[in-house]
Amino acid sequence: MPNETRRGWFHRKDDDDRSVAASVDDTQSTAPEEADSGADSTQDGAVGAILSADAAAPTGGSTLESPSEPPADDLPTVPEPEEATFHVKQSDIATTATPSPSSASNESETPLAREVADQTRRRQALASAPLPLPDHTRIFTISNQKGGVGKTTTTVNLAAALALSGAKVLVIDLDPQGNASTALGVEHRSDTPSVYDVIIGDVPLGDVIQASPEAGDLSCVPATIHLAGAEIELVSLVAREQRLRRALDLHLKQMAEPYDYVFIDCPPSLGLLTINAFVAANEVLIPIQCEYYALEGLSQLLKNIELIEKHLNPELNVSTILLTMYDSRTNLANQVAQDVRDHFPQQVLGTIIPRSVRVSEAPSYGQSVIGYDPGSSGSLSYLEAAAEIARRGAPIIEGARR
Repeated sequence: MPNETRRGWFHRKDDDDRSVAASVDDTQSTAPEEADSGADSTQDGAVGAILSADAAAPTGGSTLESPSEPPADDLPTVPEPEEATFHVKQSDIATTATPSPSSASNESETPLAREVADQTRRRQALASAPLPLPDHTRIFTISNQKGGVGKTTTTVNLAAALALSGAKVLVIDLDPQGNASTALGVEHRSDTPSVYDVIIGDVPLGDVIQASPEAGDLSCVPATIHLAGAEIELVSLVAREQRLRRALDLHLKQMAEPYDYVFIDCPPSLGLLTINAFVAANEVLIPIQCEYYALEGLSQLLKNIELIEKHLNPELNVSTILLTMYDSRTNLANQVAQDVRDHFPQQVLGTIIPRSVRVSEAPSYGQSVIGYDPGSSGSLSYLEAAAEIARRGAPIIEGARR
């Protein structure tokens, strides 16, 4: 086909449409023997008519005419096809997709509906049973030499949950990073009186305690960057392992109403700061991340706790193990949780802390997840863990250090 004819066909598509319609009519009215003749006899139907009309187009003209067809002006106008639109109104959807009773019952059995119903039941159970207060101060050391397992997160959220239930709680931030101080909203700049002054400078503990705006009767002993050098400075001091315990015991004896709970947040190591925390406490809470690496150092941690119990603090015992960062979608998390329960059936709490975005976001606002988003799954889990700890008391469990 000549190039000029192709350009004319593209530029005058309306004329071609009319020519095609006329050619199709001529083809249908022509006798069979005439339709089969000619060079385009191999084409069938409308396709043959289009090619025949295209081949017969004059090279220089802008219109297509045939002796048998009427003038182009007399042809009926064919309206342009309208573009299809796919706008759907919300009312149409609501009208056409009205659920039947059977479908409504199916929706109530979806995973999301079951999760909402389960959380509602758990919250009602917490609200219906107030937490008991201990008859003596329970001092917890939250420790695990592996970093990133949720020690600080567990410390501040358990403290906030217990303070919210009416307990009097003190948090001692013994980590030079000062993350617990940040989460509880207390000042911990380098010039702030801190736990460093208590351990190294023999400052009374009551002089460095700050009230936390988090919830209830909650206080905090902040940590500053100076605590990073305390490990070296403690080496030359007398009774270096007993310094935190002596300061804490003296402060508790001077109080008219002692604390119900004291939580000591440890650094991710087994140095002198952690040893001071173990000597000062009578219970150890070990948060364990539901991953394989979290299990590797657990046996070494238990051996160190056993040595401290034997030589420095005979009242120390591992009373609580809390599974954190649990992801139920992975087989590994389920396997790790089951292995820990098999080895420590009495120490592991029934509550498991799931992975939660809200738990990670809360410290950036200077809050625990209890205060940041009380309706989140992480907040509910920590409230349940705190309730379980409060009801357990301080059991002495044989075999905890094996």
